[in-house]
Amino acid sequence: MANALSHRGPDGQGFFFNSKATHLGVPANELARIEGKGNVVFGHRRLSIIDLAGGHQPLGNEDNKVWVTYNGEIYNFKGIREQLEALGHKFRTNCDTEVIVHAYEEWGGQCVHRFRGMFAFAIWDSRNDTLFLARDRLGIKPLYYYQDAEKIVFASEIKAILADRRIVRQVNEEALCDYFTFLYIPAPKSIFHGIKKLPAGHHLTIRNGTTSGPEKYWDLSFAQVNTSLSESEWCERIIEKLRESIKIRLVSDVPLGAFLSGGIDSSAVVALMSALMANPVKTSSIGFRDSKFNELEYASQIVDRYHTDHYQQIMEADAVGLVEDLAWYYDEPFADSSAIPTYLVSRMTRERVTVALSGDGGDENFAGYRRYYFDRLENRLRGIIPDFFRTTVIGMMARVYPKADWLPQVFRAKTLLSNVAMSPMEGYFNSMTWFGEDKKRILSEEVQTTLQKYSSFGLFDHYGTLCDTEDPLARVQYTDIKTYLVDDILTKVDRASMANSLEVRVPLLDHEFMELVASIPSGLKLRRRDGKYILKKSLEPYLPGEILYRKKMGFSIPLATWLRNDLKELFEDTVLAENSKSDSYIDILYVRDMWKQHQSGLSDHAAELWAILVFSKWIEKFLC
Repeated sequence: MANALSHRGPDGQGFFFNSKATHLGVPANELARIEGKGNVVFGHRRLSIIDLAGGHQPLGNEDNKVWVTYNGEIYNFKGIREQLEALGHKFRTNCDTEVIVHAYEEWGGQCVHRFRGMFAFAIWDSRNDTLFLARDRLGIKPLYYYQDAEKIVFASEIKAILADRRIVRQVNEEALCDYFTFLYIPAPKSIFHGIKKLPAGHHLTIRNGTTSGPEKYWDLSFAQVNTSLSESEWCERIIEKLRESIKIRLVSDVPLGAFLSGGIDSSAVVALMSALMANPVKTSSIGFRDSKFNELEYASQIVDRYHTDHYQQIMEADAVGLVEDLAWYYDEPFADSSAIPTYLVSRMTRERVTVALSGDGGDENFAGYRRYYFDRLENRLRGIIPDFFRTTVIGMMARVYPKADWLPQVFRAKTLLSNVAMSPMEGYFNSMTWFGEDKKRILSEEVQTTLQKYSSFGLFDHYGTLCDTEDPLARVQYTDIKTYLVDDILTKVDRASMANSLEVRVPLLDHEFMELVASIPSGLKLRRRDGKYILKKSLEPYLPGEILYRKKMGFSIPLATWLRNDLKELFEDTVLAENSKSDSYIDILYVRDMWKQHQSGLSDHAAELWAILVFSKWIEKFLC
């Protein structure tokens, strides 16, 4: 299991066994032991960031009764340590890991409320035979687990769990349905039956063999909206809190830098970092030869303004090799194609630093996605069109409106009509799905029979109900934070960076910063067609207008062209070959027809075909 995670921790390893556990041939100098009733084994792979000489894991408290294995960073660990020392706790290292052990010893599971950072950890408390698993509030760090009547097996990635040969590799059809809906698999499911994701902001306790949880310990509230502040006052508070969030993320005993895409969020992080660091910020950017995907000219403006120590590359990708590598690193089918440039910029960045700050989270916090504007437009139309006319006549118009790439798509015509005929959350779900009705035709009859009436919409309905406000914008932001952000964006960044042994920190996802932003009125986030309105106003003294007010580009690749050229042979040999490994799950005849349409150039099925290719490569890596 530890070897499967060597990329996440190349700097060392350690193991903890209680007296009943088998030693599995681990060398004595890598082994820690403790008496106890339970049968417990911890393993750890270390990426050294803080206290390079100390901080080896697994790590125990003063009397070795409480042990931890942990991935992440607790940014306020020094302040917590002072509290614990005042309470009589003795420390032997200078790392944040030891703070977790003593905090649990002092406060039990409530310790998670005191941590400000990103983390996934497991604690063994031999005093009362308790295993405690916890994941950070936003799900920046992953935690998977498998549990049956005899055992619980947990790890940062699924491939480590699968090292236990007793665990059967069986596809979860509902997770597969979710994948072909969203292009990722949302928590708590994984692609495998029996293996689950611990949801963000949750912990799980097993005491004397009895499981409690997963239990939610934190949630983001949009109910406490502050309408008393002016725009200028909000700008001051945003910059002040963001600066603080960045500052606490600069603690490191190894080289530290930042991603710089040329967009608003990463540029803001670099701008504020520059004033907080004694030396120039080490920045990294990746570009494309196709100008439609290239943002290097905007990144260069930030480099010149803040005199960063910059390195950039034009992406010259081995597309076939990357598909093979990413299928392994992601463990599950994951079809967000921006994983490719994220992986490449992580690889390039790791050549100079071990820690990088990123701008992820700005769009979810400040309503930066274009879909938020369309969702508001659709809600307004629902409010003025009588319900009967909306659900019948508009619904019929949506069904008959042809979906063709050559038709003018004014206001996303077919999607707009379809969404207006639905309820608000159904409409937003429809905007976030990729395959639509095609999904039923892509999935094999066998999978469809197993699914019966299962619908991935239940996930959105669940989070729409959980959100503590009726504000339409806040409800879809909350849903995105619980789904798209954690299981697409953060999964993408974690796997791509850790595949290169690079730690990425995300100041815009500091939970205190997010709680502040959640209290900003929606009208200051989305103003007319302008998303991120108040963030842009806040950043006007720091960033040029050309960056703040240009059209959002996104971090994407020329996927349609790749599938007609670089990846053409791979797709045909993997998906369309006789006796393809995908046959049991997808309708190959329908996929062949879609492939021909895409190759002709008359239709663009790049997203769908990419998802199918990724799924097929995943089968080769993990099921064959």
